[in-house]
Amino acid sequence: MKNTILKDKSFEFGIMIVTFCQQLRKEKKEYVLSRQLLRSGTAVGALVREAEFGQSRADFINKMNIALKEANETDYWLDLLKASGYLDLEKHCSLSTALKELLRMLIATVKTAKKNNE
Repeated sequence: MKNTILKDKSFEFGIMIVTFCQQLRKEKKEYVLSRQLLRSGTAVGALVREAEFGQSRADFINKMNIALKEANETDYWLDLLKASGYLDLEKHCSLSTALKELLRMLIATVKTAKKNNE
């Protein structure tokens, strides 16, 4: 992966998620939803890293597609936490904005990789 912007942004997002989940557990004593968010939110960056050394173009595309699915799941957990009162509007906006940027980057990466694979 020549461009490390996606790699860097997904890592930064993972740090944001870890920090938020630690805060959520400490302050709100919430463990179930925060665990789901932690899993899916950190999986995005892990999958981007895994795709970096994919065995083939198809493997790279597959890993990026899974990262895209994890990002979408993370969006669900953020919305659920907001709707249930565990996540305030300001924090939701911050996390959601970073996530939407990642989603756009992942979609573009998958489209480009598929186009170059044809």
